[in-house]
Formats: sequence, C-alpha cells, structure tokens
Amino acid sequence: MTPAEKYIETIKDKKVAFVGMGVANKPCAEFLAKHGVEVYALDKRDREYIGAEDCARLEKLGIKFILGENYLDILSQMDVVFRSHGIIPFQNPWYSECIKRGQTVTTEMEVFFKYCPCKIFAVTGSNGKTTTTTLISKMLEAEGNRVFLGGNIGKALMPALDEICENDIAVVELSSFQLLTMGNLANKPDVAVVTNIESTHLDHHISLDEYVDSKRNILIYQSAEQRTVLNADCDYSIGNLVYHDMRYDVRGRLYQFSVKHPVENGAYLDRETGNIYYAESGNKTLVMNKSDIKIPGEHNIENYCTAISAVWGDVKPETVKKIAQTFGGVEHRIEFVREYKGVKYYNDSIATSPSRVISGLKAFGEKIIVIMGGSDKGNDMSEMVPFILKYVKLLVLNGATADKIYNTVIADEGYKDSGLEIIRVETMQEALIKAKENAKQGDIVSLCPACPAFDQFKTFEYRGREFKKLVNEFED
Repeated sequence: MTPAEKYIETIKDKKVAFVGMGVANKPCAEFLAKHGVEVYALDKRDREYIGAEDCARLEKLGIKFILGENYLDILSQMDVVFRSHGIIPFQNPWYSECIKRGQTVTTEMEVFFKYCPCKIFAVTGSNGKTTTTTLISKMLEAEGNRVFLGGNIGKALMPALDEICENDIAVVELSSFQLLTMGNLANKPDVAVVTNIESTHLDHHISLDEYVDSKRNILIYQSAEQRTVLNADCDYSIGNLVYHDMRYDVRGRLYQFSVKHPVENGAYLDRETGNIYYAESGNKTLVMNKSDIKIPGEHNIENYCTAISAVWGDVKPETVKKIAQTFGGVEHRIEFVREYKGVKYYNDSIATSPSRVISGLKAFGEKIIVIMGGSDKGNDMSEMVPFILKYVKLLVLNGATADKIYNTVIADEGYKDSGLEIIRVETMQEALIKAKENAKQGDIVSLCPACPAFDQFKTFEYRGREFKKLVNEFED
C-alpha cells in the first residue's frame, strides 16, 4: 500500500470536516474526496472569499460546503476534523468540544509527518524560515534528489502521500501554529532547524511561552542519531517562565551556525575574510565567500549558514556555492521588482516584524525610501527606530499602525536631528504614489511594512503582489 492508501484505510468510512478552507485545506479536502472519503468544507467566510471556482470544482467531487455564521453547527456529526493551521486550538472552544466528544482533531501536517516514508528536513523559527527552507530544497535538488517542498511555505504536502517514496526527501517549513499540536512526532524530523526565536505573534498566542514551546516541538521528539540545527547567536531561552536554553532539549546531534564567531560543529562566517566555513570534529572546510551570495543582506548570509549546517553530508560544497551564485531570492523577501526612471523598487512584504525591518534596511547600506504600516500584531516598534533613523530618508506610513509607528519614531531622542521626513496616508497604494512622487534618480524604494497585511489584504503575499502590480504599471 502507498502511504496515501494506508491513511485512507483508517478513515474510509468516516465523515471528515475541514475547518477553514485556506491554502492547505483546499487541496487536502480535494485529495481525500478523490479517494472516496465523505468530506465537508466548513468556513465562516463566503464563496467569493474562498474562491468561487475552487468551490465549484470541489463540489463536483462531492465535497459539501457549510458556510456563514453557523458553519460549525455540523461539527458534532463529524468523525475526523482538520483544523486550518491558522486556527489556534486553545482560543477556539469548538476544538476542545470535539476532543471531549471523542472526535479526532488533526491537521494536514500532522498526518503528513505520521505517514511520510522518506527523510524530512523541517525548518521553523521567527525569521528566515522560507528562505532557509527554499535553500535547503534547492541544494538537495541540485544533488539529484527528488524533493517535496511544502508546509508553511504555501503548499500542502498531505496530497503528496500519493506519490512520495522512501528515497525521496521532504523539506518542510513549519509555523508555530502548525507545531502547536504536533506532539509525539515519532522520531521525526530527521533534520530539525530552528533559525531563531524572538517575541512575535503575541496577537494570536496565549503567551510568549506558548509560542516558544510550540517551536520546541520540532526537536524534542528526535532520536539520538538525528540532526538539530540551532543559531549560536540566538538566545533560545526567551520567555516569561524560567526556561533553560533550547539547546538542552536536543536529543539528537547538535549543530550550530553563526555569523559572529566560529562554532565547533556547523557553518559560520569568518568576519575578517568574509569566508564561510563548515566545521566538524576539529576540521573545517571552506565552502565559499560571502561575496558569492547573490541575494543582499547579512541575514541572508545567516540563512546560508543555516542551510549548510542542515544539508552537510548530503550536499557538496561546490553545489552550495553554485546555488549561492545563481539563486535570486524568494518572492516578497527583498525582491527586486523594477527600475523605473532610475529608481529601484523592492518588495519586502514579508517584513512583518521589527527584526525583519532591521534586516531589510541594513541590506542596502544606504538611506532609502520606505513604505511601512499594516495591521497590529502587538510588536514593540521601538527596537527598529534607530535603524529607521539611520537608513531611511523618507518614511511613508499607511494602514492601521501608521499612528503607532509615527508616534514611536518621533518620540525617539534622535529623531529631530535625523533629517527623516515622514508622510502619512491611508492605504499602501497611496503610499506608493507618494514614494514615487518623492523619489529621485538613484533612490531605492522598499515596501518594508513592519506589520501583517490583514487591515487591507488577505495576506502579506496579496500585499506584495499588489505592490508589484502597481509598480509594473508605472508608465513614462
């Protein structure tokens, strides 16, 4: 039996509900329906928001849609319930009610991990997840492996159980929301990576400690022979409780990376020479120089050190160097959009936290024009202000957090002498118009929001694509 058939056998006579028809649940519902499972699609949102064409296509497969305010009323009749990865279990009473009734509540990623027959590289962290996951995937593919890339990066992997084999490799990005209920992973993943931990997503998690503990799930179920990759420059003991460092939870073999100093096992940057080395068992190997990396910013040097530490032994140094010299970056991550009238426009819509903003501003090494603002997820904006004052000439604020960011910036003692100009508007589109009007030849304009997009867009991806669309529509 294939992995898919093994799973379908356990639910073939059951009623299965998907709560939240987002990026992951839509293809998973389709996957089960094609295998003859009775599937229900539940969502508070309407068909237009979900996608009318998607709804029609899924209904043809026999999937029954329950939409609107009373979308959860049917839950008591279900045997298996898939929650959307964006739904926080302990903040939604229906979750515990299902558990009390004896129903199985799970997620696409939990099923995939249980039935996946091949080696899994899993990546989580507050920042750098998507780029690191992509780099790992590209490096492994360049060595001739068949790689299945998915998870929080935007692709469901449960449907891949139809075709995935023991000799393949799965590379998975995991968010805190996905990891929150992923306990007892049965000696998985084979390689666990935690890029870093910072205080974020406090608008969704009950506490910072819940957030940190969810990340911890990626490594605490590994076996002694599996690999864990951690950031030697990061404090993994962040939290309000007296937690010990996450390094003490490692059950497998610990590898670390650093852009500040050498490490015993793992990849690091030699700051004097710019060389990136991999060290293990008292020996070090020159992998490449930081100048070989095509995408800008020290945070991307860190992403390469992370990926190298994860794939070493599966990928040759020359392969890593070739990827570095040719890979142009991931969409929405300091993504070059266009040069118009001598002004370069970049889409950094993923920069939804102050730390990402800091990385995005430092990447250019000069004063630029920045479009910032969005919905509020409870971040302290003050940490990025010194970098705004140093690297921004014009700050165009928009959205729900415009006033919050404005007040934080002008309250800084360095603001008056910084020369920073600030403009406030309502929308991202208006902000781009103001940035374009004020930009001169040689300038850089970057969408670097510091906030999620939910006040104006579905996700940061929708915001980034709208930004690119508007920039590409500029006419002479």
